[in-house]
Amino acid sequence: MKNVMVINMGLKSIRCIIFDETGAKLSSAAIAINTAINQERVEQEPTEWWEKAKQIISKALADCNHIRIDYVTVTASASCLVCVDKDGKSLCRAFMISDKRAEAEGKDIEALKEYKEVLGRTGISMSSSLMLPRILWVKRHLPHVFEKTACFLTPNDYMIFQLCGVYVTDYFNAMKYHYNTETRSYPRELVKALGICIDTFPKVEYPGTPIAPIRGELAESLGISKTAQVVVSSYDAICSFVGSGVSEDGEASDVSGTVTVFRTLSRKKKLKENSLIYNLPFYQEEAAIIGGSNNLGGGLIEWVKQCYYQKEIYPYEVMEMEARESLPGARGLIFLPYLLGERTPIWDDNARGVFFGIERMHTRKDMTRAVFESTGFIDMDMIAAIEKTGAEINSVRLSGGLARINLVSQIKADILGRDVLVLSEFETTSSGAAMLVLVGVGVFQNIKEAAERFASVRMIIKPDMKNHEKYIELYGLYKDTYETVKELYIRRKRVVDRLGNDREVQIENL
Repeated sequence: MKNVMVINMGLKSIRCIIFDETGAKLSSAAIAINTAINQERVEQEPTEWWEKAKQIISKALADCNHIRIDYVTVTASASCLVCVDKDGKSLCRAFMISDKRAEAEGKDIEALKEYKEVLGRTGISMSSSLMLPRILWVKRHLPHVFEKTACFLTPNDYMIFQLCGVYVTDYFNAMKYHYNTETRSYPRELVKALGICIDTFPKVEYPGTPIAPIRGELAESLGISKTAQVVVSSYDAICSFVGSGVSEDGEASDVSGTVTVFRTLSRKKKLKENSLIYNLPFYQEEAAIIGGSNNLGGGLIEWVKQCYYQKEIYPYEVMEMEARESLPGARGLIFLPYLLGERTPIWDDNARGVFFGIERMHTRKDMTRAVFESTGFIDMDMIAAIEKTGAEINSVRLSGGLARINLVSQIKADILGRDVLVLSEFETTSSGAAMLVLVGVGVFQNIKEAAERFASVRMIIKPDMKNHEKYIELYGLYKDTYETVKELYIRRKRVVDRLGNDREVQIENL
């Protein structure tokens, strides 16, 4: 029996979960991570990750009587930039996924002829949330950090280096550097034009590839077998998709932790291009993974809790009860959920949250209901973008912390007009990482076989089609509200920049 330890670094906490090859969760431990944010910056401290990782590894091992660990892997958010020196020590706080500083750098890269050639080969559009604009921002604004950087890493890569001393990433993560998966190469000419040394990028492997044994002294201090192999998996969105058990065309997954990850699988040979979403090759399955991630999903509920329910002993239960007491459509209240700007599928760094249609009669019940409904409209946006490629979606598998709120799951079914399958295991990011490892080392032949052990459905929620008709009309109003205020977001940013009140805030639970 093989056992896999997964270190899962979310945006609000870091978790260590130990699985065996039957899919059983043997133990788990978690601890909160601090996030520093202001108008543009979203940062975390890599040294905090590592110190807290060692704490939860020790606790998880103790809770399962120090069972033998055969494999260790790490999964974390993609496109988060970590700059390390020659000894693997971080030189500054990490740029997290929702950080928006590199907008100008993204536009500058987009204008280069070298980028246009890369775009033609990879189809990967430019965005401030990708790695090259962020590295260029460091070069321009933190030259002392840029000059000392021996390797530009993602959080996965940083933690793997701490575990085994090797700079390595997987091809899904490497695509955030505009890596070409067909030629298996970074964009050398573009990187050269930006004045970046390509040797500062990590080596690329397939997900599930064993890298090296865990460092001997670290294994001894943590109580892990020195024969345990460190295995590369992938970033959280890919792992959560795999952990959802999607293996057939027409199935999709919504994993809503802090962010919402919405993706589907397609084996169609020819799909239309849509630059609003990602179309990623999943070579091990001879398929494509289509979709993307936004900036806040379950994090919206944390914001509601902090604003309106801090004094409640059971805040989530009260939220759900009160949202039920409102009505479908929240009595005419629409919420745009763009508290940190937005990625897929609108790609608008300047967008911010809006309550539209507030009346004197509205209470926190209606506001909470409107936020719940916005999570379904997020999925509607994702599906609309995915279906433009020719892929079809017939049902959606739900997991992540937000799937614990039954009313949200019902609202999503009603808005989408599709069956929603709520999974038994909410930690699909961790289970997906374990599945990639066990497929990679040969315990399972493919993801479908692994999913039979790891991914089971707890309940199926049928849509209320009468509510669906109402929500289709409300969704049109939701979209029109965004289009109406879109230009005002740009004006707002200019005003906020002039006001100069961009104070940094520390948030423990993003």
